[in-house]
Parts: sequence; C-alpha cells; structure tokens
Amino acid sequence: MEERIKRALKTAKADYLEIRIHEGSVTNINYTGKELEAISESDSIGGCVRALVKGGWGFVAFNDIENLPDHVVAAVEQASILRNSPISLAPIPITTEYVKASVNIDPRDIPLSKKHAICQKYNNIILSSKLIQTSSVRYMDSYGFTYFANSEGGYIAQETIFCGMSLLAIAKEGANVQRAFESVGDLRGYQNVLGLEAKCEEITQRAVDLLHAESVEGGIYTVIADPLLCGVFTHEAFGHLSEADFIYENEKLLEIMQIGKRFGRDELSIIDDGTLPGEAGTNKYDNEGTPTQKIYLIKNGILTSRLHSRETAAKMGEKPTGNARALGYVNEPIIRMSNTYMEPRDWSFEKMLEDTPEGIYCKGALGGQTNMEMFTFSPAEAFRIRNGKLAERLRDVVLTGNVFETLMNIEAIGNDLKLHGGLGGCGKGGQFPLRVSDGGPHIRIRNVVVGGR
Repeated sequence: MEERIKRALKTAKADYLEIRIHEGSVTNINYTGKELEAISESDSIGGCVRALVKGGWGFVAFNDIENLPDHVVAAVEQASILRNSPISLAPIPITTEYVKASVNIDPRDIPLSKKHAICQKYNNIILSSKLIQTSSVRYMDSYGFTYFANSEGGYIAQETIFCGMSLLAIAKEGANVQRAFESVGDLRGYQNVLGLEAKCEEITQRAVDLLHAESVEGGIYTVIADPLLCGVFTHEAFGHLSEADFIYENEKLLEIMQIGKRFGRDELSIIDDGTLPGEAGTNKYDNEGTPTQKIYLIKNGILTSRLHSRETAAKMGEKPTGNARALGYVNEPIIRMSNTYMEPRDWSFEKMLEDTPEGIYCKGALGGQTNMEMFTFSPAEAFRIRNGKLAERLRDVVLTGNVFETLMNIEAIGNDLKLHGGLGGCGKGGQFPLRVSDGGPHIRIRNVVVGGR
C-alpha cells in the first residue's frame, strides 16, 4: 500500500496533495423493545485524494484503489477549475510512522453470537419492569487502518479499535412518558461492554422513578452539574466556538474570541487533548498528518488558544493543533474537537453540596442545542438541593443561558475529573457521529436560568 500511494503522489501536478486510504470492519447490533432490529458485520475499503492548486481545493473519494493515479488526476483537475485567492498551509513535521492500537480485549476476537447474547441479556433486564414501555440496546465495534501520505514527504499508518454500547429505558404511566439513557464507548476494547447488568437495572429504575418526580418551577437557580454534564457543556457550548473555521469567518466571533481575553475566574481552564490514551477522541495524528497535542483553550480564566487545521492556522498566524478530522474516507477533514474537558481544582463534591443552601443538582444530559453563544441543555437527572443536601427528584429541567456569562458564573470547580466517550459522537458539517470524549469535574454555577413546566 505504501509504495502504491507514493507512486501516485509522484504523478501529481499540484501545489499540495494528500492521499488517505482506509480499510476496516464494523459490527452493529440493535434491539428495540423485544425486537432484534439489526445485526451485521461488514468490511470496507476506500480512499480519497485532496489537491490544492493556486488557491483551489479538489477532493475525490473512491472505492477502487487500483485506479489511484486516475483519482489523483481528477482531484488536480477539480482544484485547477476552482482557483481562488492563494492558500497557505502552516508547516508541520515530515513524519513516517506506523501507529498500532492497544486494547485489553480485541472485539474482533469475540464471536458475533456472544456479542448478540450480551445485548439480549441487557435488553431483557431493562424490559423486566412492567412500567417499561420499550427499550433500546445498541452495540457497535469498529476496526480501522488508515494510510495517509502527502506531497511533502509524510507517510503515516494508524490503527484504531473502538467498542461501545448504548442503553435506553422508556417508562410510561398513562400519558406520562420518561426515559433514562447511558452510553459507553472508547478505544479501550471489548471490556467496555462487560458487566453492565447493574447499569441496566439503574436506568430502568431511574426511568420509573421519573414518572413520579416533581416538575421543576422555572426560575434562576444555583446549579451543581456533575462531570458528565460539565463535559457536555464544555464541548457543546464552548468547544465548538473554539474551532477556528467558525471564528475567522465570523466578525462577531472574531471580536468575542480574542486571545488574551478573560472568560472566567483564575480557577477556570478548558483543554482539548487528542493524546489521552484510550479516550474516544484520541489519535496520534489528525487527518492532515499533524500531531495531536494538549491545547489549553482557556488557562487560568484567559483565552489562550483555539483549534486549527493547517489552513486556518496559516490564515490566523497561529500553529496547527492537530484537529483536522474526517468522519471517513468520503469526507474532507474539517476542524473538530478530540477530548475536551474542564480541568479539575480542589472542591470535593461533598463540600460543594454542603456549601449550597438551595439549588438544583443536575446529572448527565439527554440533549441540548447551541446557537452561537446561547445554549439549552436538558439534564438526564435532577434533584433539588435543600440545606446543603439532596432532596426530591425533579423532572422537566431545562438549563439555558449565554455561555460567556455562564463561564463567568462558575464559582466552584471540583477535584473529581471524569471523561466520557460513548456510542454517539459529535456532529458538524454533515459529519456525524465523530468519536469524541468530553468531561470535567463537578462544578457549581450561580444564576442559571432554569425552565420547567
């Protein structure tokens, strides 16, 4: 494969050219209620060529790697037609490396029948309650080997093994419908999906308990967010605003996201790190061959960096960060997060709770959306805080606000950092779901707008 790619590169008449070829396999199992809706194993191979000619990008995706030189010619022809103002690419090291995956249990060594059996067992546990209307159990593992080379002399081969599962319980009593959800998934191997019986029982009971929870009254509250919700907030509300392709094309964001500007207290630091072993968003190199790294987006309350491709780094006079990622070989690399989290500090959760006379404790996230600096999130669980202790369970809680005001209102940061991957992922530019992790510690935020029924 290496020689075939390098021969094709020599035929290119372009300012810059890169070739990416991916081969891999995917296993999917999906239960909905009592029905096994899907079970499959599939293999694929394909690739893409991206060419830059006098400011124009050409991109060709293909499945027949035998005709690689023809695809190179086609990409160059596209780029020649789409000439624009000159484009520069920030320099990166010229690297030759083979990156091998490391897992404790390789899912490829597990028979499909055993994978099905464990999904069936988990699904039966969720459906064991009479108040559970339906369920969803989804399993997925994937193996991939990606070959990358460019006209600058770089050649990188990376192996990736992912394994994960999602669990959903939906409870119903009359017209009242509630759900509870959990997901696991990262690069650590098949052990991710073992021993989830207690988790199935927990989400089943949670969905049932939510049927009788109190609806929250809308208002302004002090909110304690658990590590999972902290991670979702960090990723969705702030991480996307740190992606340089969002910034340099938007005058309002350029004005807001100025390096050196204060965004929070001295204790606040937010990081994107594509090097963390085993996490869902980890790669040694991105899809442009740039080494991934630990990037402080905010350090001690000050905006210090943003996430870049080679092109945006050159346009903004900054360094590439290794965040140009593509969902697959049919996709061009765009700027994406990897493992994004809030750095822990020194508060214990117990101390944070005791120090909160009144408020709401929010755990996990069922969903949410962002629109520039505005966000809306629905936690998976919520409890009233009364006299420094957890009280009754709440439902229909919706958190809304301005991300920059919310960052300034973070007044306590915990010491219990957790990162979470999961079977889903991040969506952007039509590329979903891209594997990522996010996380943080418990945090306490004052003056949060909470909507309810």
